[in-house]
Amino acid sequence: MKLTRRESIKRRHERVRSRVFGTSERPRLAVFRSNQHIYAQVIDDTKHATLASASTLDSELKPELSTGATCDSSERVGKLIAQRALAKGIQKVVFDRGGNLYHGRVKALADAAREGGLDF
Repeated sequence: MKLTRRESIKRRHERVRSRVFGTSERPRLAVFRSNQHIYAQVIDDTKHATLASASTLDSELKPELSTGATCDSSERVGKLIAQRALAKGIQKVVFDRGGNLYHGRVKALADAAREGGLDF
């Protein structure tokens, strides 16, 4: 039986989340990618709290971006999430690609977050 794209993503996401857990010392950098936008959150799973977030819909980025569905916009979100995490004193994170393949927009966000100062 062939799985749909959405079912494949859900299966991969469950597999990734069974292994990736964010703590207070090393929170989880979770990425969600839709067809039009990309979202990133730094999450402490022990407290069930979002510590920092950024997306292509942010008021800082939206006027500068023509679309949220490009690698360039993903890089901008990666730099912004790194900047916001460092402002809260978070330097080390674990990366949760959220069922997406580590390629394209997800990889661009991760590389930009690393360049911005996050360690993962």
